Amino acid sequence: MDTPLSNKQLKEQFVSNLTGSSLLEIAALTVTLPILVLIRHSFNSIPVTERRRVNFVARRVDQMERSQTIRGISLKKKKDDAPFECRSFKAYLSTLTLDFLVIVVPMLLFFTVLADWSYIIASLFTILTLLYIAVKRAGGSSPVLEEPNSFRAYITSYRVIVMIITILCILAVDFRIFPRRYAKTETYGASLMDLGVGAFVLANSFVSRQARNIASVNWKIAIVSSSPLIFLGFFRLVTTTGVDYQVHTSEYGVHWNFFFTLAAISILTSFINIPPKYSGVFGSLVLVGYQFSLMHGLNHYLLSSERGTDIISQNKEGIFSIFGYWGMYLIGVHLGNYLIFGTHSSALKSSRWVRTRVWVLAILFWLLTVLLDRHVERISRRTCNLPYVTLVVADNLQLLSILTLADLIPGIKTSVLEEAFNRNLLATFLLANLLTGLVNLSVDTLSASSTTALFILSIYAYILSIVIGIADYFDMKLKFW
Repeated sequence: MDTPLSNKQLKEQFVSNLTGSSLLEIAALTVTLPILVLIRHSFNSIPVTERRRVNFVARRVDQMERSQTIRGISLKKKKDDAPFECRSFKAYLSTLTLDFLVIVVPMLLFFTVLADWSYIIASLFTILTLLYIAVKRAGGSSPVLEEPNSFRAYITSYRVIVMIITILCILAVDFRIFPRRYAKTETYGASLMDLGVGAFVLANSFVSRQARNIASVNWKIAIVSSSPLIFLGFFRLVTTTGVDYQVHTSEYGVHWNFFFTLAAISILTSFINIPPKYSGVFGSLVLVGYQFSLMHGLNHYLLSSERGTDIISQNKEGIFSIFGYWGMYLIGVHLGNYLIFGTHSSALKSSRWVRTRVWVLAILFWLLTVLLDRHVERISRRTCNLPYVTLVVADNLQLLSILTLADLIPGIKTSVLEEAFNRNLLATFLLANLLTGLVNLSVDTLSASSTTALFILSIYAYILSIVIGIADYFDMKLKFW
């Protein structure tokens, strides 16, 4: 009689041997998600910068009052101060909740109960957005102008969208309400979750020191600055092993994880300093060389289920995929420098200049992805091959290209929720991982009904949004270095 599988084994089996969805469905999802942000921006009438200015002034006044009290001057607050502050905080929470309902909740629904309607929703959103832009432009409405090159505002929204997708998917994948085609693929194929680690690497590269052409630090400082990521990598390894948490070994290996990959890229980039104007070419050469190695024997080694006892063989997927992620990072550095921080930026780069180039680049990378996937090698996140890299770049540029349409829509460039997440991306990710672990240890996710799963995911996402929002309201930021 066969021994019944443990709950851990059942959960590992639940996310194994998956083949992903189609490139068209991934593109469709990438259309709908940024449009949700544009919708929120179009009717958001509470400027974040003004709210932050008022809070700053209030804090300065409070500090002056305390300072004068220490000197022996007693200043009593007016009785109506408290209600004003209370109303301010309540207004902030109300705005944050509205952001959550407009941006996060629809995303959650698109990933779960509305997943089979992705093409229809994408088509509907596209048509309505184009009609809205046409009507506003015909009516003479003009968007709020913030600066000549507002691509940095798009980057903020883009980074937040990547984070929201990540925090929703890492828990939703453990429930049956989450389509298996959106979960990470085993070997070849593409899915929504496959884009996660690549999007993180690319998002960091766009705004990195290298992209800003800041002088590179020496290797000692690079290792010290990467030490928090290394610590988090070991912390995750120890905790998942200690509580017998489910781990999909074929993703990174036995001991390797996402934090080690980010740390390795950071250290490698500091060791080999490439000027941003050459980083695109150098990154492409790294990727082509790595792809050549994959097709001439390395794939057989990496995709084999056999593992030796040495540390490299135990973690072969995580270690060798660094070359792919490093090449992706270098391309992102070049794009970030070209579109945002280059010497020809500032006023010379109009919003139209940026928008046109992002759209053209997105289309070119999508065409390149299709060609590579069909004629070179199928997309593989597991090895981080060349087709996977071009897919990540194409999908993320598509997301950015849609966000650039904000220049054609009256409104502001960010929301309270985006501002809060953007200021605490690391804290958001760590808290999401902690809550995901707690839910998995407390709830049998595989047996949960669709209603129960949707309720848990909604509460989880709202707690994250409120906690990070309150931290931002009181100017608290998690930073290791």
